[in-house]
Amino acid sequence: MGVFLDTPLLPRSARAGDAAADARPDATGLLDRFGRTATDLRISLTDRCNLRCTYCMPAEGLPILPKEQLLQRDEIGRLVGIAVQRLGVRQVRFTGGEPLLRRDLADIIAACAALDPRPEISLTTNAIGLTSRVDALADAGLDRINVSLDSVHAETFAQITRRPFLDRVLAGIDAASAAGLSLIKINAVLLRGVNDHQAADLLAWALAGGHQLRFIEQMPLDADHAWDRSDMITAAEIRARLDERFVLFPDEEPRDGAPAELWRVYERDASTEPDRSAPLLGRVGIIASVTEAFCADCRRTRLTAEGGVRSCLFSHTETDLLGPLRAGATDDELADLWRDAMWAKPKGHGMDTDGFVQPERSMSAIGG
Repeated sequence: MGVFLDTPLLPRSARAGDAAADARPDATGLLDRFGRTATDLRISLTDRCNLRCTYCMPAEGLPILPKEQLLQRDEIGRLVGIAVQRLGVRQVRFTGGEPLLRRDLADIIAACAALDPRPEISLTTNAIGLTSRVDALADAGLDRINVSLDSVHAETFAQITRRPFLDRVLAGIDAASAAGLSLIKINAVLLRGVNDHQAADLLAWALAGGHQLRFIEQMPLDADHAWDRSDMITAAEIRARLDERFVLFPDEEPRDGAPAELWRVYERDASTEPDRSAPLLGRVGIIASVTEAFCADCRRTRLTAEGGVRSCLFSHTETDLLGPLRAGATDDELADLWRDAMWAKPKGHGMDTDGFVQPERSMSAIGG
């Protein structure tokens, strides 16, 4: 039994009445009606995961898609090739579920690394099992990794993920550093009353290891639909918690479409105004998708594990590429379907409106 979409997948031919799609200019890239161009592809390789994080999946897990409904290795290579060589994508990130559960992951990465032009290739993972595979992934062409890690306290980690695997995650991070995959980014979600009081501890740990921590506001993408805006730890609260131990200054580098706002981190001492000449400890990012939305400069396009284009993480519609691909569509036809899907991208996700409706699919089914 698979995971069902909340809205049918519609190719362009089935959306002939969609004026926004029909009015699309003859552009080569993934342009939308608001002047944004997607150059960053997030592609999910599987809907399976070996954790059961409380803000993502129920304890019993979710029904998984049959293997034949998923993008196969050659199909992934073809679609990534279209994205890079025809649509102007420059960054490719493989996500899940948990992408390390794909046995052919190294082959998929190698095929992408062989493209001309070569995109930057990254991986979002929980790092469980990374220790034994990281060398092969690096040799295949993986450039960097993002690791999802909400706590470095074993009890809290187990409470959030429902699995006692913190030691495996930390070992995987160490192995990635040894393999030369740096700068490693750590993605963390703070949950009120669970790990929010550990924010400064997590940052101290990341800084000591030379990693860049990125706090992510909890988003309404949980399978249980239990997300509550009033209970969410906001970006402002995150900064306040970090300010108890550190001093943060806005980073001087342009954000350039990145989802994380970066802050330069200095040690806090007794003085009210810290000495800016003090040693820089590192940087921390805050991804405030809910309270400080960055939709106006979004440059991302997404493919689900079964080949559906999502123009926004919070979309209620997807455009099927896998069906046309398997039916014999040409690369030009697939590229046009992709352009149409992105041309219809909404101005924003709408979480700041009363009419916002959470997508039926959870993050594990969509791919981050």
